[in-house]
Amino acid sequence: MLKNYLKIALRSINRNKGYSLINIGGLAVGMSVAMLIALWIVDELSFNKYNSNYDRIAQVYQKVTFNKKIETSLAAPIPLGVELAKSYESDFKYVVLSSWTNNHILSFNETNLPRSGNYMQPDAPRLLDLKIVKGTIDGLKDPGSILLSESLSKALFGDRDPINELMKIDNKLDVKVTGVYKDIPFNSDFNEVQFIAPWDLYMTSEAWLQYAKDQWGNNSFQLFVQIADNADMKQVSDKIRNVKFDHDELEREFNPIVFLHPMKDWHLRSSWHEGVQTGGPIQYVWLFGFVAVFVLLLACINFMNLSTARSEKRAKEVGIRKSIGSMRQQLINQFLSESLLVVVIAFCVSVILISLALPFFNQIAEKQITPPFSSPWFWISSMTFIITTGILSGSYPALYLSSFQPVKVLKGTFRVGRFAAAPRRVLVVLQFTISITLIICTLVVYQQIQFAKNRPLGFDRKGVIMIEMKSPDFYGKYDVFRSQLKEAGAIEEMAESSSPLTGVWSNNGGYEWEGKDPNLHGEFATIWVSHDFGRTAGWKIKEGRDFSRDFASDSSAVVINESAVRFMGIEDPVGKIIRDNGNGEHKIIGVVGDLLMDSPFRAVKQTLYFNDYNMVNWMVLKLNPAVSLNESVARTEKVFRKILPNVPFDYKFVDEEHARKFASEERVGTLSGIFSALAIFISCLGLFALASFVAEQRTKEIGIRKVLGASVAGLWQMLSKDFLILVIISCAISVPLADRFSNHWLASYDYRTEISLWIFVGAGLGALVITLFTVSFQAIRAAVANPVKSLRSE
Repeated sequence: MLKNYLKIALRSINRNKGYSLINIGGLAVGMSVAMLIALWIVDELSFNKYNSNYDRIAQVYQKVTFNKKIETSLAAPIPLGVELAKSYESDFKYVVLSSWTNNHILSFNETNLPRSGNYMQPDAPRLLDLKIVKGTIDGLKDPGSILLSESLSKALFGDRDPINELMKIDNKLDVKVTGVYKDIPFNSDFNEVQFIAPWDLYMTSEAWLQYAKDQWGNNSFQLFVQIADNADMKQVSDKIRNVKFDHDELEREFNPIVFLHPMKDWHLRSSWHEGVQTGGPIQYVWLFGFVAVFVLLLACINFMNLSTARSEKRAKEVGIRKSIGSMRQQLINQFLSESLLVVVIAFCVSVILISLALPFFNQIAEKQITPPFSSPWFWISSMTFIITTGILSGSYPALYLSSFQPVKVLKGTFRVGRFAAAPRRVLVVLQFTISITLIICTLVVYQQIQFAKNRPLGFDRKGVIMIEMKSPDFYGKYDVFRSQLKEAGAIEEMAESSSPLTGVWSNNGGYEWEGKDPNLHGEFATIWVSHDFGRTAGWKIKEGRDFSRDFASDSSAVVINESAVRFMGIEDPVGKIIRDNGNGEHKIIGVVGDLLMDSPFRAVKQTLYFNDYNMVNWMVLKLNPAVSLNESVARTEKVFRKILPNVPFDYKFVDEEHARKFASEERVGTLSGIFSALAIFISCLGLFALASFVAEQRTKEIGIRKVLGASVAGLWQMLSKDFLILVIISCAISVPLADRFSNHWLASYDYRTEISLWIFVGAGLGALVITLFTVSFQAIRAAVANPVKSLRSE
C-alpha cells in the first residue's frame, strides 16, 4: 500500500512540475530558515552549558538606591568575597574573587602578545570547570604562576612543553606556567579568558589594591560562587542579601542588597530596571523563534493554497477512487503521503542550502555553529520536523479533498462553491500580514540604529587612535612620546586618560558642593586626563576654560560636563567648589559639552574630569590629517617601537570602537531583514502560483471578454484586483501589530527614535508593488492570449 502511495505521489509531482517546483522550493527555503534559526536558538540557550556545574554557579550582584532609583550592578568589593567565604562557608563550595577580563601583554623570550585574561583566586579552575591538558588544576595556589589556554600556549611556546617555563605579564610580573587548559567554548561568557593568573599576585601588582582590601564601597571587582551541593540558589541568595548593609555603615544610605545571579541567566537575562529583571537577549530568542515558525507556516500555507486551489482538477480522481471502494482514510493517507514526499524532497534541498548558507550566517550572527549532521539528535529532530511539517501542510488539503461526494463529481454537478476560495484568501491575508509586520519591525530597527549613529558625540572620532597602557614602560614618557610623535609629523595632538574615549571605567560618589540637596546621592563618571585631552578629543568648552599648563592650580581643578551641571542644579558653575569625600577641594574651571563615551542608546552620565597624570591608563592620539591615515599610523608605530621596543604596538581606532556598540542591534536588523525578504519571497511564490491558477481557471471567461471588446488593461485590473484587496487587508492588520511590537522593543532604550509614518506607508506600498509585480506577469499573459485557442472547444 505504501509503495502505491509513493508511486502515485511521484506521478502527481511529475505531472504538475510547475506547482511542485514552487511547493518544494518554498518549503525548502522555509525549512532552511527555520532550521538555521533553530541552530542559532540552540546555541544561545546552550551558552555556558559546557560547565558541568552550570546550575550551581552564580555571580554576586548588588542593588543600590540612588536618588530613589534602584540600580543593579555586577561589580563587587573585596571584603564581600572574604565575608562570604568566611561566614557562609557551608552555603558555598567555591567563592572566587576576580579582576575584569582585560588585555595584557604576555611575553616569552622575544615573543610579546596582547591577550585577554583574568586574575582569579585558586578555586577558579574548578568553578570554571577547566579541562586541564597539561600541568595541574591547582596551579594558581602558587602566587607566581599562570594558567594558559591551549591556543595561547601554542602561540607563545609553539610545540615545546610550557610547564614550568618562565614568562612575564605586562613586562613587570614574572610567572611560571603551571597548567594549560582547553580553550573555553565560543558560546561562553568566559570565552575571552585566555589566561588566568593568581589573585594574590594581582593584589601585589598595584598600590591601590592594598587599600581596596578593606573598602566595602570600592566595587571594582567581580565575585563568582558555586553553591554547596545540598544548597538552594534562591535560599542562599536570600540569606546573603544584607551582608553589605550589616558590615558597612557608610553604604547603608544606599540600601545595598546582595543577591546571586545564576549562570543560566547571565547571557540571556541580564537586563534590569529598578531592580527588577526585565530580560535581555532572550527577547531575540523568542522573536526569532516566532519568525522561524511563521516563515515555515508561510511555506505550509503555499502548499495548502495550491492543493485546495487545484481541487477541481482532482475531484474526478477522488470520485473514481471512492466509487471503486476507496475509504476516506485511504484517500487521506494518499494525500498525506504526497505531502510527506514533497516535504522529504524539500528537506533534502534545505540540508544543501543550510550547508551553503551556514558560513555566511555565522559571519552575520557572530557564531561558530557547525553543521549538526553527525548528531543523532539532529536526525531525530529532523524526522519529527518532517512528519510535523508534512502533516501541518497536508492535513487541510487531505481532509478537504477526501470529503468530495463521488456522485456529484462523476455526474459533473460538483462545484467548489462561491465560498471555496475563502480559506485561500484568509491564508493569503495571514501570509502578507506576517511578512509586512516583519518588514515594518526591521525598518524600525534600522531607524533606531541610524538615529543613535547620528547622535552627536561631543568629540572628534575620526583619525583618532587609542593605545592601552598595559605595561609600566609607558609611564613617565608622555612628554617624550608627544614631542617625538609631533616631530615625526605623525600626530596633531595627544593626551592620556584613565578611560578610553569609547568607555567610562570609573564611577565615584560622595561629592559635595554648595547648595547640594542632602537627599541627592551624587555618583559621577570620573575621568582623569592630561592637559591636552580636550584639544585631542575636540571637546567643546561651553563655559570657563580648559586645563592649562599655565596654571599650576589646575592639578586640583575639575572640568564638568553639561549633564553634571543639570544634575547638581547649580547656576554659574565656574568658580564653584566640589569637595571630594573630605579628601580635597576641586575648583570648577570649565564646563564642556556632553561626551558620548558610553552606550549611544543611554543618557550621558554626569561626568567630572580631573587633571592627574598618575591615574591614566590610555594614550589618545589625534593623527596628523595632513598625511594619509596609513602613513600617520606607520610613523606612530616607528616612534612607538623606538621608545618601547618590548611592547606590542596594539592600537584601536575610536570610530571602529564606537561602531562596535551597534553590533548587537545591527545583527538583529540584518537577520530580520534577511528573514523578512525570505518571508516575502515565499509569500510571492504562493501568490504567483495562485495567480497562475486563477488565470488558468478563468481562461474561457477571459476569451469571451476579449471577444466582447475587453482591453488588456481592463483584464489585468480584473485579475489583479482581488489580490490587491487581500494585501490591503493585510496592511490594515499588520500596522497596529508592528506598531505595538516596535514600541515595546524601543522602550528598552533611553535614547530612542519616534517611529516614522513613512515606515508604515513604505512597507504597505512596497507590499502592494511586490504583489502587483508578482501577479501582473500571469495576469498580462492571460490577457494577451489568443481567445480563439481558449474558446475552440466551445
